[in-house]
Amino acid sequence: MYPNDLVKFWFKGKGHWSDVPDEKWLDWRWQMKNRLKNLNDFSQYLQLTPEEVHGLESAENRLSVAVTPYFMNLMDPIDPNCPIRKQVIPVENESQISEEELWDPVGEESSMPVESIVHRYPDRVLFLVTDRCAAYCRYCTRSRLVSNAQGYGFHPNIESGLNYVRNNTDVRDVLLSGGDPLLLSDDKLNYILTSLSEIDHVEFIRIGSRVPVFLPQRITKSLLDVFSNISNLWLSLHINHPSECTIDLKETTHKLATVGIPLGNQSVLLKGVNDNIETMKSLIHRLLMMKVKPYYLYQCDLIKGSSHLRTDVNTGIDIIRGLRGHTTGYAIPQFVIDSPNGGGKIPLSPNYASFNEDGSILLKNYSNKSYLYPAIKDPLVSIIE
Repeated sequence: MYPNDLVKFWFKGKGHWSDVPDEKWLDWRWQMKNRLKNLNDFSQYLQLTPEEVHGLESAENRLSVAVTPYFMNLMDPIDPNCPIRKQVIPVENESQISEEELWDPVGEESSMPVESIVHRYPDRVLFLVTDRCAAYCRYCTRSRLVSNAQGYGFHPNIESGLNYVRNNTDVRDVLLSGGDPLLLSDDKLNYILTSLSEIDHVEFIRIGSRVPVFLPQRITKSLLDVFSNISNLWLSLHINHPSECTIDLKETTHKLATVGIPLGNQSVLLKGVNDNIETMKSLIHRLLMMKVKPYYLYQCDLIKGSSHLRTDVNTGIDIIRGLRGHTTGYAIPQFVIDSPNGGGKIPLSPNYASFNEDGSILLKNYSNKSYLYPAIKDPLVSIIE
């Protein structure tokens, strides 16, 4: 399940569902209707460990479990350390809550002026338009909200959100999220996107989605037609491991790029999934080949029950250090922590510079060689001297 870099993209087909007719397999609604959701479903395809059995039995009151047949095919049926399994199959450790963990780890609740809108930064808002996902990541920042397994009671208020954006002229950037916006109907997406695009002060509309990864069948011609009419639309994907970069996903991202949608990717640093330089380099190289710009690498948030998936922060810094100079700079994401209690995204980078008292800077490059950049003097002072 760790594809060699020479095999850039892999897997195309129906796998376990080889007897399903193409017209069903390629129908995203069929994929959603036939998602695997419980212990009995998964036991047909995976040799489950006792930890996974316990996780599946106890997950229903925390965060729902659901995996599309397409994504199920990417899992190693025998190896519990499969990086795809780790992302979507709950384990017993989800029941272990550390004292620093929170249901709202990045403090969104304190920044919601109206239902569905999170307004933390001066010029941009997060617009939560649904609580549903095609599959549920076990490290989800909004596990309190998505799938409503805990009875959170989130009901998106689209009109309230649109009116808030209309009435706040400082908002130039709107990010649609949830849940996953691409599970909305074409008509509803078209209404939201068109309404936002008609607001004069909105310059930039983004959709954050993992649907192309879980459900590439959703990117239909009719949806592409909707997207092609929105001139300021961008799409932020969420791809964590090179095994997710299938032929189907590559074809999907190329379709999106062809209709003019710029694509970025946000990965989450996860223990046993992508917490080493080799895996991350393999991922970012595939992303560029899929016309997707690596954007963020997130430290896993302090969501309750996620400690078994979190790495030490220095792991992320070391990965960035190991990428810098060893691949194109265009491929290197920015490592960030979305700080607890509403502090926002804080970038973290290796330290390449030390500042001397005379104003000069001692620089170290990717191979740890040192170079001196001289102090910049005022030309008028230099003439007087």
